Amino acid sequence: MISESHPQRRELNDEVHARPAGALRAPARISYLALLAPPSHRDEEWRLVRELAARHGAIAPSARATHFAADLGAFTLRFERHGEFARYTFVAPVAGPEPFEPPALEAVPPDFVRALPGRVIVAAHGALIADAPDTADYDAVAARWFEGNALIGSGVGDDAAIALTDFRIRSDGFSRFLVLDRRTSPRQAGRIVQRVLEIDTYRMMALLALPVARDLSPFFTDCDRELSQVTAVLESAGHEDEAALLDRLTWLEAQIHSRTADAEYRFSAAAAYYEIVQRRIGELRERRIPGLQTFGEFTERRLAPAMNTCRTAASRQEALSRRVGRANQLLATHVSITRERQNQALLESMDRRSRAQLRLQQTVEGLSVAAITYYVVGLIGHAVSGFDALGYRVPPELVMGLSIPIVAGLAAVGIHRIRRAIAHKEE
Repeated sequence: MISESHPQRRELNDEVHARPAGALRAPARISYLALLAPPSHRDEEWRLVRELAARHGAIAPSARATHFAADLGAFTLRFERHGEFARYTFVAPVAGPEPFEPPALEAVPPDFVRALPGRVIVAAHGALIADAPDTADYDAVAARWFEGNALIGSGVGDDAAIALTDFRIRSDGFSRFLVLDRRTSPRQAGRIVQRVLEIDTYRMMALLALPVARDLSPFFTDCDRELSQVTAVLESAGHEDEAALLDRLTWLEAQIHSRTADAEYRFSAAAAYYEIVQRRIGELRERRIPGLQTFGEFTERRLAPAMNTCRTAASRQEALSRRVGRANQLLATHVSITRERQNQALLESMDRRSRAQLRLQQTVEGLSVAAITYYVVGLIGHAVSGFDALGYRVPPELVMGLSIPIVAGLAAVGIHRIRRAIAHKEE
Protein backbone atom coordinates (compact mmCIF):
# COMPACT_ATOMS: atom_id res chain seq x y z
CA MET A 1 0.00 0.00 0.00
CA ILE A 2 1.51 3.34 -1.05
CA SER A 3 1.55 6.38 1.19
CA GLU A 4 -1.31 8.88 1.25
CA SER A 5 -1.56 10.86 -2.01
CA HIS A 6 -1.28 14.61 -2.20
CA PRO A 7 -4.81 16.12 -2.26
CA GLN A 8 -4.17 17.73 -5.66
CA ARG A 9 -2.32 14.81 -7.25
CA ARG A 10 -5.14 13.71 -9.57
CA GLU A 11 -6.07 17.28 -10.50
CA LEU A 12 -2.49 18.11 -11.40
CA ASN A 13 -2.03 14.87 -13.33
CA ASP A 14 -5.24 15.39 -15.34
CA GLU A 15 -4.27 18.97 -16.25
CA VAL A 16 -2.27 17.62 -19.21
CA HIS A 17 -5.49 16.08 -20.54
CA ALA A 18 -7.59 19.22 -20.14
CA ARG A 19 -9.48 20.59 -23.16
CA PRO A 20 -8.70 17.76 -25.60
CA ALA A 21 -9.54 18.40 -29.24
CA GLY A 22 -12.73 16.70 -30.34
CA ALA A 23 -12.78 14.20 -33.17
CA LEU A 24 -14.10 15.52 -36.50
CA ARG A 25 -15.01 13.70 -39.69
CA ALA A 26 -15.42 15.34 -43.08
CA PRO A 27 -17.76 16.76 -44.12
CA ALA A 28 -18.62 18.94 -41.11
CA ARG A 29 -19.74 22.47 -40.40
CA ILE A 30 -18.25 24.42 -37.51
CA SER A 31 -19.44 27.61 -35.85
CA TYR A 32 -17.25 29.22 -33.26
CA LEU A 33 -17.74 32.08 -30.76
CA ALA A 34 -15.20 33.59 -28.38
CA LEU A 35 -16.71 36.09 -25.96
CA LEU A 36 -14.88 38.42 -23.61
CA ALA A 37 -16.57 38.16 -20.23
CA PRO A 38 -15.42 39.04 -16.70
CA PRO A 39 -15.19 36.33 -14.03
CA SER A 40 -18.51 37.51 -12.57
CA HIS A 41 -20.26 35.97 -15.62
CA ARG A 42 -18.91 32.47 -15.07
CA ASP A 43 -21.90 31.25 -13.12
CA GLU A 44 -24.24 32.56 -15.83
CA GLU A 45 -22.18 30.89 -18.58
CA TRP A 46 -22.24 27.55 -16.80
CA ARG A 47 -25.96 27.81 -16.05
CA LEU A 48 -26.76 28.37 -19.75
CA VAL A 49 -24.55 25.45 -20.82
CA ARG A 50 -26.16 23.12 -18.29
CA GLU A 51 -29.68 24.18 -19.34
CA LEU A 52 -28.82 23.64 -23.03
CA ALA A 53 -27.43 20.18 -22.26
CA ALA A 54 -30.51 19.26 -20.22
CA ARG A 55 -32.81 20.49 -22.99
CA HIS A 56 -31.20 17.97 -25.38
CA GLY A 57 -31.06 15.09 -22.94
CA ALA A 58 -27.41 15.37 -21.93
CA ILE A 59 -26.17 15.65 -18.38
CA ALA A 60 -23.58 18.28 -17.47
CA PRO A 61 -21.60 18.15 -14.22
CA SER A 62 -23.32 19.92 -11.35
CA ALA A 63 -20.12 21.69 -10.27
CA ARG A 64 -18.98 24.60 -12.41
CA ALA A 65 -16.40 23.38 -14.93
CA THR A 66 -13.99 25.13 -17.29
CA HIS A 67 -14.55 22.56 -20.04
CA PHE A 68 -17.55 20.61 -21.26
CA ALA A 69 -18.29 18.67 -24.46
CA ALA A 70 -21.43 16.77 -25.41
CA ASP A 71 -23.27 15.42 -28.45
CA LEU A 72 -26.65 17.17 -28.36
CA GLY A 73 -28.14 15.41 -31.37
CA ALA A 74 -28.38 17.98 -34.13
CA PHE A 75 -25.03 19.46 -33.14
CA THR A 76 -22.08 18.93 -30.84
CA LEU A 77 -21.22 21.54 -28.20
CA ARG A 78 -17.76 22.28 -26.83
CA PHE A 79 -17.54 24.90 -24.06
CA GLU A 80 -14.21 26.16 -22.71
CA ARG A 81 -13.65 28.85 -20.09
CA HIS A 82 -10.34 30.75 -20.09
CA GLY A 83 -9.07 33.59 -17.96
CA GLU A 84 -10.51 36.46 -19.99
CA PHE A 85 -12.88 34.80 -22.40
CA ALA A 86 -15.16 31.83 -23.02
CA ARG A 87 -15.24 29.73 -26.20
CA TYR A 88 -18.21 27.93 -27.71
CA THR A 89 -17.71 25.54 -30.63
CA PHE A 90 -20.71 24.02 -32.42
CA VAL A 91 -20.23 21.21 -34.94
CA ALA A 92 -22.93 19.86 -37.25
CA PRO A 93 -22.83 17.61 -40.32
CA VAL A 94 -22.94 19.21 -43.77
CA ALA A 95 -26.57 19.38 -44.89
CA GLY A 96 -26.17 20.23 -48.58
CA PRO A 97 -23.77 20.95 -51.43
CA GLU A 98 -22.53 24.15 -49.82
CA PRO A 99 -20.32 23.41 -46.78
CA PHE A 100 -20.98 26.81 -45.18
CA GLU A 101 -24.73 26.91 -45.73
CA PRO A 102 -26.51 26.80 -43.47
CA PRO A 103 -23.93 27.45 -40.73
CA ALA A 104 -23.78 25.11 -37.76
CA LEU A 105 -24.98 27.90 -35.50
CA GLU A 106 -28.45 27.67 -37.02
CA ALA A 107 -28.86 24.26 -35.39
CA VAL A 108 -28.39 25.87 -31.97
CA PRO A 109 -31.45 27.29 -30.14
CA PRO A 110 -31.46 31.06 -30.84
CA ASP A 111 -32.41 31.93 -27.27
CA PHE A 112 -29.22 30.25 -26.02
CA VAL A 113 -27.06 32.23 -28.45
CA ARG A 114 -28.77 35.53 -27.57
CA ALA A 115 -28.37 34.91 -23.81
CA LEU A 116 -24.61 34.27 -23.93
CA PRO A 117 -22.90 36.87 -21.69
CA GLY A 118 -19.95 38.93 -22.86
CA ARG A 119 -18.79 40.65 -26.03
CA VAL A 120 -17.75 38.80 -29.17
CA ILE A 121 -14.04 38.98 -29.91
CA VAL A 122 -14.02 36.17 -32.51
CA ALA A 123 -16.91 34.69 -34.50
CA ALA A 124 -16.20 32.22 -37.29
CA HIS A 125 -17.96 29.73 -39.52
CA GLY A 126 -15.83 26.87 -40.77
CA ALA A 127 -16.05 23.77 -42.86
CA LEU A 128 -14.15 20.50 -42.96
CA ILE A 129 -14.52 18.82 -46.37
CA ALA A 130 -12.66 16.19 -48.33
CA ASP A 131 -9.99 17.49 -50.66
CA ALA A 132 -11.01 17.28 -54.30
CA PRO A 133 -9.48 18.25 -57.66
CA ASP A 134 -11.76 21.29 -57.98
CA THR A 135 -10.43 22.72 -54.68
CA ALA A 136 -6.88 22.90 -56.02
CA ASP A 137 -7.75 26.15 -57.83
CA TYR A 138 -7.33 28.53 -54.88
CA ASP A 139 -8.43 31.56 -56.87
CA ALA A 140 -11.72 29.77 -57.53
CA VAL A 141 -11.95 28.78 -53.85
CA ALA A 142 -11.42 32.42 -52.85
CA ALA A 143 -14.05 33.64 -55.29
CA ARG A 144 -16.58 30.97 -54.28
CA TRP A 145 -16.32 31.03 -50.50
CA PHE A 146 -14.16 34.03 -49.48
CA GLU A 147 -15.58 36.88 -51.59
CA GLY A 148 -12.45 36.93 -53.73
CA ASN A 149 -10.16 37.96 -50.86
CA ALA A 150 -6.51 36.93 -50.76
CA LEU A 151 -6.19 33.61 -48.97
CA ILE A 152 -3.85 32.68 -46.16
CA GLY A 153 -3.18 28.98 -45.96
CA SER A 154 -0.83 26.06 -46.18
CA GLY A 155 -0.56 22.33 -46.02
CA VAL A 156 -0.80 21.37 -42.35
CA GLY A 157 -0.22 18.26 -40.27
CA ASP A 158 2.64 17.11 -42.47
CA ASP A 159 0.47 17.74 -45.54
CA ALA A 160 -2.43 15.66 -44.18
CA ALA A 161 -4.79 18.61 -44.78
CA ILE A 162 -4.94 22.12 -46.17
CA ALA A 163 -6.14 25.01 -44.00
CA LEU A 164 -7.41 28.19 -45.68
CA THR A 165 -8.80 31.49 -44.40
CA ASP A 166 -8.73 35.19 -45.20
CA PHE A 167 -8.90 36.51 -41.60
CA ARG A 168 -11.66 38.95 -42.68
CA ILE A 169 -14.99 39.63 -41.01
CA ARG A 170 -17.89 39.32 -43.43
CA SER A 171 -21.10 41.34 -43.47
CA ASP A 172 -22.78 38.80 -41.16
CA GLY A 173 -20.13 39.45 -38.49
CA PHE A 174 -18.38 36.10 -38.98
CA SER A 175 -15.03 35.19 -40.52
CA ARG A 176 -14.51 31.94 -42.45
CA PHE A 177 -12.02 29.11 -42.56
CA LEU A 178 -11.88 25.97 -44.66
CA VAL A 179 -10.01 22.73 -43.96
CA LEU A 180 -9.52 20.34 -46.87
CA ASP A 181 -9.07 16.83 -45.52
CA ARG A 182 -6.57 14.70 -47.40
CA ARG A 183 -5.72 11.84 -45.05
CA THR A 184 -6.31 12.95 -41.50
CA SER A 185 -7.67 10.81 -38.70
CA PRO A 186 -10.69 12.18 -36.84
CA ARG A 187 -8.53 13.23 -33.91
CA GLN A 188 -5.98 14.90 -36.16
CA ALA A 189 -8.72 16.76 -38.03
CA GLY A 190 -10.11 17.97 -34.71
CA ARG A 191 -6.70 19.20 -33.62
CA ILE A 192 -6.14 21.05 -36.91
CA VAL A 193 -9.49 22.83 -36.64
CA GLN A 194 -8.81 23.68 -33.01
CA ARG A 195 -5.35 25.08 -33.86
CA VAL A 196 -6.76 27.29 -36.64
CA LEU A 197 -9.43 28.65 -34.29
CA GLU A 198 -6.91 29.21 -31.50
CA ILE A 199 -4.58 31.10 -33.83
CA ASP A 200 -7.40 33.48 -34.71
CA THR A 201 -8.57 33.81 -31.09
CA TYR A 202 -5.20 34.42 -29.50
CA ARG A 203 -4.21 36.73 -32.36
CA MET A 204 -7.21 38.92 -31.53
CA MET A 205 -6.56 38.72 -27.79
CA ALA A 206 -2.96 39.80 -28.34
CA LEU A 207 -4.09 42.72 -30.51
CA LEU A 208 -6.22 44.09 -27.65
CA ALA A 209 -3.01 45.71 -26.39
CA LEU A 210 -2.41 47.65 -29.61
CA PRO A 211 -5.05 50.39 -29.05
CA VAL A 212 -3.76 50.75 -25.48
CA ALA A 213 -0.22 51.29 -26.77
CA ARG A 214 -1.39 53.81 -29.35
CA ASP A 215 -3.44 55.75 -26.79
CA LEU A 216 -0.53 55.88 -24.36
CA SER A 217 1.96 57.21 -26.91
CA PRO A 218 0.92 60.91 -26.72
CA PHE A 219 0.57 60.60 -22.95
CA PHE A 220 4.14 59.33 -22.68
CA THR A 221 5.30 62.22 -24.89
CA ASP A 222 3.63 64.76 -22.59
CA CYS A 223 5.12 63.08 -19.54
CA ASP A 224 8.59 63.12 -21.12
CA ARG A 225 8.25 66.85 -21.80
CA GLU A 226 7.05 67.59 -18.26
CA LEU A 227 9.81 65.48 -16.72
CA SER A 228 12.46 67.21 -18.84
CA GLN A 229 11.21 70.60 -17.66
CA VAL A 230 11.25 69.50 -14.02
CA THR A 231 14.77 68.12 -14.38
CA ALA A 232 15.98 71.35 -16.00
CA VAL A 233 14.57 73.43 -13.14
CA LEU A 234 15.99 71.01 -10.59
CA GLU A 235 19.54 71.69 -11.76
CA SER A 236 19.39 75.30 -10.54
CA ALA A 237 16.55 75.10 -8.05
CA GLY A 238 16.65 77.02 -4.82
CA HIS A 239 14.97 76.36 -1.51
CA GLU A 240 11.89 78.26 -2.60
CA ASP A 241 11.45 75.98 -5.68
CA GLU A 242 11.50 72.65 -3.83
CA ALA A 243 7.82 72.55 -2.83
CA ALA A 244 6.63 73.33 -6.36
CA LEU A 245 8.97 70.71 -7.88
CA LEU A 246 7.79 68.11 -5.40
CA ASP A 247 4.16 68.84 -6.30
CA ARG A 248 4.91 68.50 -10.02
CA LEU A 249 6.79 65.22 -9.60
CA THR A 250 4.11 63.78 -7.32
CA TRP A 251 1.39 64.69 -9.80
CA LEU A 252 3.40 63.24 -12.68
CA GLU A 253 4.07 59.98 -10.85
CA ALA A 254 0.40 59.65 -9.91
CA GLN A 255 -0.66 60.23 -13.53
CA ILE A 256 1.76 57.59 -14.80
CA HIS A 257 0.62 54.99 -12.29
CA SER A 258 -3.08 55.65 -12.83
CA ARG A 259 -2.84 55.54 -16.62
CA THR A 260 -0.52 52.55 -16.88
CA ALA A 261 -1.89 50.23 -14.17
CA ASP A 262 -4.25 48.48 -16.59
CA ALA A 263 -1.77 48.76 -19.46
CA GLU A 264 0.84 46.70 -17.60
CA TYR A 265 -1.53 43.75 -17.44
CA ARG A 266 -2.64 44.23 -21.04
CA PHE A 267 0.94 44.28 -22.35
CA SER A 268 2.00 41.21 -20.37
CA ALA A 269 -1.15 39.37 -21.51
CA ALA A 270 -0.43 40.32 -25.13
CA ALA A 271 3.07 38.86 -24.87
CA ALA A 272 1.63 35.61 -23.49
CA TYR A 273 -1.05 35.41 -26.20
CA TYR A 274 1.50 36.13 -28.93
CA GLU A 275 3.65 33.27 -27.65
CA ILE A 276 0.64 30.95 -27.82
CA VAL A 277 -0.07 32.04 -31.42
CA GLN A 278 3.49 31.23 -32.43
CA ARG A 279 3.30 27.88 -30.67
CA ARG A 280 0.03 26.95 -32.37
CA ILE A 281 1.45 27.89 -35.77
CA GLY A 282 4.43 25.66 -35.07
CA GLU A 283 2.09 22.81 -34.15
CA LEU A 284 0.39 23.08 -37.56
CA ARG A 285 3.64 21.96 -39.22
CA GLU A 286 2.99 24.08 -42.29
CA ARG A 287 4.02 23.41 -45.85
CA ARG A 288 3.96 26.32 -48.28
CA ILE A 289 1.38 26.43 -51.07
CA PRO A 290 2.71 28.45 -54.01
CA GLY A 291 1.01 31.83 -54.25
CA LEU A 292 -0.39 31.82 -50.69
CA GLN A 293 0.89 33.32 -47.50
CA THR A 294 1.35 30.78 -44.73
CA PHE A 295 -0.11 31.37 -41.28
CA GLY A 296 3.41 31.97 -40.00
CA GLU A 297 4.18 34.59 -42.67
CA PHE A 298 0.88 36.39 -42.14
CA THR A 299 1.51 36.51 -38.41
CA GLU A 300 5.05 37.81 -38.77
CA ARG A 301 4.01 40.52 -41.23
CA ARG A 302 0.83 41.62 -39.44
CA LEU A 303 0.93 40.62 -35.79
CA ALA A 304 4.64 40.91 -35.07
CA PRO A 305 4.80 44.71 -35.78
CA ALA A 306 1.82 45.25 -33.49
CA MET A 307 3.52 43.28 -30.73
CA ASN A 308 6.71 45.28 -31.27
CA THR A 309 4.66 48.45 -30.77
CA CYS A 310 3.28 47.04 -27.52
CA ARG A 311 6.73 46.00 -26.34
CA THR A 312 8.05 49.47 -27.14
CA ALA A 313 5.21 51.07 -25.19
CA ALA A 314 5.84 48.76 -22.23
CA SER A 315 9.57 49.54 -22.31
CA ARG A 316 8.85 53.26 -22.57
CA GLN A 317 6.48 53.00 -19.63
CA GLU A 318 9.12 51.28 -17.48
CA ALA A 319 11.81 53.77 -18.53
CA LEU A 320 9.55 56.71 -17.73
CA SER A 321 8.75 55.30 -14.29
CA ARG A 322 12.47 54.84 -13.60
CA ARG A 323 13.23 58.41 -14.70
CA VAL A 324 10.54 59.82 -12.44
CA GLY A 325 11.95 57.74 -9.60
CA ARG A 326 15.46 59.08 -10.23
CA ALA A 327 14.12 62.65 -10.39
CA ASN A 328 12.43 62.09 -7.04
CA GLN A 329 15.71 60.84 -5.59
CA LEU A 330 17.57 63.87 -6.95
CA LEU A 331 14.98 66.20 -5.46
CA ALA A 332 15.18 64.35 -2.14
CA THR A 333 18.97 64.73 -2.20
CA HIS A 334 18.61 68.42 -3.06
CA VAL A 335 16.18 68.92 -0.18
CA SER A 336 18.47 66.98 2.18
CA ILE A 337 21.47 69.15 1.29
CA THR A 338 19.38 72.28 1.78
CA ARG A 339 18.22 71.02 5.17
CA GLU A 340 21.80 70.23 6.18
CA ARG A 341 22.87 73.73 5.24
CA GLN A 342 19.99 75.16 7.26
CA ASN A 343 20.85 72.96 10.21
CA GLN A 344 24.51 74.00 10.00
CA ALA A 345 23.52 77.66 9.96
CA LEU A 346 21.20 77.04 12.91
CA LEU A 347 23.95 75.32 14.88
CA GLU A 348 26.35 78.17 14.17
CA SER A 349 23.71 80.63 15.32
CA MET A 350 23.12 78.61 18.49
CA ASP A 351 26.87 78.52 19.10
CA ARG A 352 27.07 82.27 18.79
CA ARG A 353 24.17 82.68 21.18
CA SER A 354 25.78 80.27 23.62
CA ARG A 355 29.02 82.24 23.60
CA ALA A 356 27.08 85.47 24.09
CA GLN A 357 25.14 83.91 26.94
CA LEU A 358 28.40 82.74 28.51
CA ARG A 359 29.88 86.21 28.31
CA LEU A 360 26.68 87.67 29.72
CA GLN A 361 26.69 85.07 32.48
CA GLN A 362 30.27 85.89 33.34
CA THR A 363 29.40 89.58 33.40
CA VAL A 364 26.38 88.90 35.60
CA GLU A 365 28.52 86.79 37.92
CA GLY A 366 31.04 89.59 38.18
CA LEU A 367 28.32 92.09 38.92
CA SER A 368 26.83 89.67 41.46
CA VAL A 369 30.19 89.39 43.26
CA ALA A 370 30.48 93.18 43.30
CA ALA A 371 26.94 93.59 44.59
CA ILE A 372 27.35 90.91 47.27
CA THR A 373 30.70 92.42 48.32
CA TYR A 374 29.18 95.88 48.48
CA TYR A 375 26.29 94.82 50.71
CA VAL A 376 28.35 92.49 52.93
CA VAL A 377 31.07 95.08 53.42
CA GLY A 378 28.37 97.59 54.25
CA LEU A 379 26.97 95.24 56.88
CA ILE A 380 30.48 94.79 58.30
CA GLY A 381 30.84 98.57 58.51
CA HIS A 382 27.60 98.86 60.42
CA ALA A 383 28.64 96.04 62.74
CA VAL A 384 32.01 97.68 63.50
CA SER A 385 30.28 100.99 64.21
CA GLY A 386 28.37 99.23 66.96
CA PHE A 387 31.61 98.69 68.89
CA ASP A 388 31.56 102.42 69.86
CA ALA A 389 28.68 101.67 72.22
CA LEU A 390 30.89 99.17 74.04
CA GLY A 391 33.70 101.62 74.41
CA TYR A 392 35.95 100.21 71.76
CA ARG A 393 37.19 102.54 69.13
CA VAL A 394 37.69 100.71 65.88
CA PRO A 395 37.86 102.67 62.63
CA PRO A 396 35.01 101.29 60.46
CA GLU A 397 36.66 102.47 57.25
CA LEU A 398 39.76 100.43 57.97
CA VAL A 399 37.84 97.27 58.75
CA MET A 400 35.63 97.70 55.65
CA GLY A 401 38.66 98.26 53.42
CA LEU A 402 40.41 95.20 54.75
CA SER A 403 37.28 93.02 54.41
CA ILE A 404 36.63 93.87 50.76
CA PRO A 405 39.08 91.33 49.20
CA ILE A 406 38.06 88.67 51.67
CA VAL A 407 34.34 89.12 51.03
CA ALA A 408 34.83 89.39 47.27
CA GLY A 409 36.88 86.17 47.24
CA LEU A 410 34.36 84.29 49.31
CA ALA A 411 31.47 85.55 47.15
CA ALA A 412 33.24 84.53 43.94
CA VAL A 413 34.00 81.05 45.30
CA GLY A 414 30.42 80.63 46.48
CA ILE A 415 28.87 81.67 43.18
CA HIS A 416 31.26 79.39 41.30
CA ARG A 417 30.30 76.41 43.46
CA ILE A 418 26.59 77.14 43.08
CA ARG A 419 26.96 77.29 39.25
CA ARG A 420 28.88 73.98 39.22
CA ALA A 421 26.24 72.30 41.40
CA ILE A 422 23.44 73.43 39.06
CA ALA A 423 25.34 72.27 35.98
CA HIS A 424 25.96 68.88 37.60
CA LYS A 425 22.27 68.43 38.34
CA GLU A 426 21.33 69.31 34.72
CA GLU A 427 23.74 66.67 33.44
